[in-house]
Formats: sequence, structure tokens, C-alpha cells
Amino acid sequence: MYVESVPNRNSPPAILLREAFRDGAKVRKRTLANLSHWPAAQVELLRRVLKGETLVSPSQQLQVVRSLPHGAVAAVLEVCRQLDLEMLLDPHPSRWRQLCLAMLVARVIEPSSKLATARALNSETAHSTLGESLGVASADEDDLYAALDWLEQRQAAIEQGLAQAHLADGSFVLYDLSSTYFEGRHCPLARLGHSRDERRGNLQIVFGLLTNGDGCPVAVEVFEGNTADPKTVSTQIHKLKNRFGLERVIVVGDRGMLTQARIREDLRQADHISWITALRAPEIQKLAAGGALQLSLFDTQDLGEIRHPDYAGERLIACRNPLLASERKRKREELLAATEKELERIAAATRRTRRPLRGRKEIGLAVGKVLGRFKVGKHFRLDIEDSGFRYSRNEINIEREAALDGIYILRTNVPPEALSADDTVRRYKSLARVERAFRSLKSVDLKIRPIHHHLAGRVRAHVFLCMLAYYVEWHMRRKLAPVLFDEEDLGAAEQQRASVVAPATRSAEARRKAQTKRSREGLPACSFQTVLRELQTITKNRLLLGEQMLEVVATPTVLQRSILDLLGVSL
Repeated sequence: MYVESVPNRNSPPAILLREAFRDGAKVRKRTLANLSHWPAAQVELLRRVLKGETLVSPSQQLQVVRSLPHGAVAAVLEVCRQLDLEMLLDPHPSRWRQLCLAMLVARVIEPSSKLATARALNSETAHSTLGESLGVASADEDDLYAALDWLEQRQAAIEQGLAQAHLADGSFVLYDLSSTYFEGRHCPLARLGHSRDERRGNLQIVFGLLTNGDGCPVAVEVFEGNTADPKTVSTQIHKLKNRFGLERVIVVGDRGMLTQARIREDLRQADHISWITALRAPEIQKLAAGGALQLSLFDTQDLGEIRHPDYAGERLIACRNPLLASERKRKREELLAATEKELERIAAATRRTRRPLRGRKEIGLAVGKVLGRFKVGKHFRLDIEDSGFRYSRNEINIEREAALDGIYILRTNVPPEALSADDTVRRYKSLARVERAFRSLKSVDLKIRPIHHHLAGRVRAHVFLCMLAYYVEWHMRRKLAPVLFDEEDLGAAEQQRASVVAPATRSAEARRKAQTKRSREGLPACSFQTVLRELQTITKNRLLLGEQMLEVVATPTVLQRSILDLLGVSL
């Protein structure tokens, strides 16, 4: 085949694709296609191909040498710089600062062990452009451990900077405690204790998180795994007063944290420290039995203030949530039924003819195991004998407890002219923001657990690093709210409540996003992890063109560009 140009008198020549063939002793040709409508450059390329020419020489061919995920790295790094996190880590540039920043960004994007993080940073085994971007592509796990040791020494100064940025005199401080399990048995901080992770066989550590009123993390402290919640309060008061230099703050803590003893021994001894907490169930029952809490208070309202001489100079705000009441009733009935089922097995074991269960001690041990599991022993009457066992429900106790279902009482020393009853309830409920932080830290995003470090200092540094990663995530979530399923306008959602005691409801915009899976601009709505995965597909590509090396970043999609714009990031 070949391309031939045939003159056409006064018209442009005809460009024909032809083929020659032999017909006996003659060579003839036939036309395969008319290419007159083709551009001249395209015709010339076809002519060269038919002649067997190589259009691009091997030395001029474009090769993709390497392609690495880049978008998420660029986004998280830019947010860190917007937050002045590098200066917060250390005003003076150093390799330790870069390594800590790399571990922080890696914890947000791809949480893993220090060994896995080192491999992800290394130029030979890189998972992204993070190591290259921060100049730590040659780091190994020993470098990361040394950087953790450096970070531990910097924790107090970094928390001081966070407190200056997010706390002020008279502001609210949220404090709560959680635990996480530990792998190994040789860390001085690891102890057996009450496991919030339902890992009773594992040693654990306990850590307390301080945030501002909006849930932005400010400080974290690690305690031994068998430390009781109230025992951690005094250190936090000292931190707020002495380290952060705050004269007046309002500390919000749950009923298991700010107990009567802690209020008497810690909070009242600290000048200008106010607090909001809640009463425990026995204290509420005592108020009801003494007549200070009248259940008729809730006939026409779900919130009211009461007084009692045992709480002189304090305000007691009683609330009743009908949904909480029905949930507690359902849960209690299920626990009672489950307990009865197990107790009946023990009773049947004492009545069987072959090898019956005998002995007051043996029967008591079996019963105690059941009651310890379901925690409703106070609602049963038990009759244990050497030769038998009988049980029945204590209906009087059950009815007494059921009468207080859904009722909780807040306790505060903040005067009403400074904080209304509604605002007091609202502030106490904001502890849910710390619970949200724990969920993100422990399971959903940052995966603080399990902990493998054996040195106490490195355990503290690991927990602190995870808190800093959540600090970055917290700010990113606020910026990305329009494309996330998260609530964009907390004020609008709050206004939809019939009462501050009523359960929280989502705003109309949040419900619309949940139903349509689309943002207001019509883009796909995402979770935070989906956003990171979406950005990871923006790659930085190293190209070889002849002898010239080029770097080209993939063009973002419409959704990716929207995410980057919300974060204020340009690639």
C-alpha cells in the first residue's frame, strides 16, 4: 500500500490510498480509500508509516518512570502549615521536626506502626510523596523512635502553644478519660484495669484529653492503666492554672470524673475554677427519697432547677428525657431477663438427680459470676442453701429505679446570671465532642491502638502524636464540612430542637446530604476517609522524555478540585 497524489486539473489533487498487485505479467493498482479530506500532516504520517519509518525514536519515547500518590500528602501538609504546626513543633528547623511532621501526616493519611511508616517514607518503598516532600526519604525506624523521644521533650511547650491559641480566661474546658490496650507486658505504664475496649486480658494505659468548648484538642496526658478517673483531675487543674496560666475557666466533666471528693479536694481549693458535672444515680435517688426532687416537676416541663442544703452555693438542674427513659427501661428488662435465664440454669443444676450442684459456697460462686456479668443483682432476692437455690425479682427496687428513668441532674457552681439552665445543659452535652475525638483516635481514623512501645516515654509521645494528628483532622473536618456527611451548621441543628433536653436532630441540609449522597453543589458527599482516598488518586508522575526528566502532577477531577479549594490547597 502507498499514498498517491493524483493531479485534478484546476482542482486540488486527489489523495488516494492505493495498493499494487500483479495481474499475470502486468502490474496493476487499485484505490482503497480517498484521503483527500485528511489534513496534510495526517496524510504525511500515514505515508511515513507505510514506508516503514519509526515515527518516534527510542531515545525520544515518553516513559513513566514512577508514579506516587500525592494529593492527600499535599493537602494535609498545607493544612499543617496553615495551622503553623511546624513552628509549634519547634521554631528552629531540624531533622527531628521534619520526622515528627512526617509521622503526624502519615498518621492522618495511613496510620500504621513506626516500622511500616518508615517503609512508606523510604524512597525505595515509598507509598506516597511524603518522604520526598519533607526530605526524610532515607529515614528508618530508629530515626522515627529517636524523633518520638525528641517529641516527648517538646510536649509541654507544644501544649502551651495550643492553649494560647484555643483557650482564654473564662472559657470552657472539656475533659474526659479513655483507655486503650497494650501489646506486651514490659511497659511501666501498662496495668490491668477497667477496659473500655472490652479487652480484659490485656494490659492497658489510660489517657485524659483536654479540649476547648468546641472539642478542639489542646493537651493529653497518659496515666497508668489502673488509674481511676477521679485521680486524674488534680493534674489537669494544675496544668490549667500553672502551665497554661489561666485564671478563670469552667471545667466540664462527667459524673464519674468530677465526683464529690474531687470537687471538695481539688476544684474548691483552686481559685476561680468553675465546673459543670452531673450527679450519680445514688445521689439522685437520695434527693428523690428526701422529697427535694418531685417527679411532678416534669408534668409540664422537662427541665427545672432545684435546691438542697447538701449542695450549698451550687445549682442543681434536673432534666428528664423520655427517649432516654424508654431506652433504660428496655435495657433493664433485657438484663433482667438474661440474668433470670442464667440463674434458672443454676437452679436447675441444684435440682438434677445426677451430680447436682451442692454447697452454699459453690452455688454462691456460680450466682456471683452471673450477677457480676449483668450488674442487676440489686433487683433480685436470693435464697442460697447447701441443697438448693431460689430467686425472685425485687419488684419494689425495680419500680423505685424505674420511676427515675430518663432523669439526670446537672451540678454546677456557675451562677445563673453567667450561664442559664439551658446553656448549662448544652455545655454538659458538649462532652460528646470529646467522645467523638476518642472514637476517631482509637478506631475510626487514627488507630492509636494497639500500642507496641515498651518505653513509657515513647508511649506518651505516641499518644501525643495521635492527638496532634486529631488536631489537624479536626480543622480539616471543619473546612470540608460542605462535602462531608458531617453537620455544616451546628447552630441550625440546635435551633430545630424543641428543648435543649431533647435528643439532637440533624439539620435539613445534613438530612438532604444523607438521603441524596450529594453536596449542595451536586458533588458526591464523602466521609473523611473517602476524601483522603479520593485525594490519593492525584499522583505525582516522574516522566522521562529522551534524556530529559519531568515531573507532572495529575489534573484533579471536579470533586478533587472542590476538596482542594475548601482546604485552600493548590498543587
